[in-house]
Amino acid sequence: MTEIALDDRGFTLGHGLFETVLWANDRLEHWDDHVERMARGCRALRLPAPDGEAMRRAALVALDAVASPPRAAVRLNWSAGSGARGLDPPETPQPVLTVTVAVAPLPKGGVRLATARVRRNDRSPAARLKTLSYIDNVLARAEAREAGAEEALMLNTAGEVACAAAANIFWVRHDEVFTPSLECGVLDGIMRRQVIAACHALGLPLQEVFTNLGRIAGAPMFITNSLVGVRAVDSVDGRDLPNSPLVAAIAKAVSRAPK
Repeated sequence: MTEIALDDRGFTLGHGLFETVLWANDRLEHWDDHVERMARGCRALRLPAPDGEAMRRAALVALDAVASPPRAAVRLNWSAGSGARGLDPPETPQPVLTVTVAVAPLPKGGVRLATARVRRNDRSPAARLKTLSYIDNVLARAEAREAGAEEALMLNTAGEVACAAAANIFWVRHDEVFTPSLECGVLDGIMRRQVIAACHALGLPLQEVFTNLGRIAGAPMFITNSLVGVRAVDSVDGRDLPNSPLVAAIAKAVSRAPK
């Protein structure tokens, strides 16, 4: 087991990145996409990127240690490593890789959302990265739980629809699919990209937009992330949403896409 130093910047400052990869069908799903996103995040945080093959080996070792469950969340943390007190990083960072594995059964049914008061900071570069500092998401999810929902719907500082606490958001209007623009402070999700590609393949118009809650009220919605894939939204703030056959069609297309 890797020990984290008390002066590790990931521990003291949240300086670092993570990726959560789905282990299913005896493989690490969308592995290359996760490695590429980690590398992009490292460039933004001015960190050396981890070696993709070394990460894969570490993930497989961690899976072997828990007898490789049929479906699991493999979390890879890339911390900035030890540094002196204060904000300035060392001249030559020595990042540390840690890996954890948790059983991740596929959730059944739709998800209930509640709008959180915590806002997504669309002006922060961290809003578009999977950094080790996720406290806004933690607080938003806690709000949703307290409201009797499973997941939070987050707005940005302009009051525009952004994302869920741990997922991207889509909705359907008149046989068109919509999702918030990345400029809303949205993570460039692996499954978000898969859904966009699936819509193009199905001939479905898709728009990346800036909008408020009022303009999506009552529309069929779904969320996406690497663990749940495509999951329909049953309700928002206690108001039931209709179903759309397009959600099932998109989910089916995504499930059949190359991994």
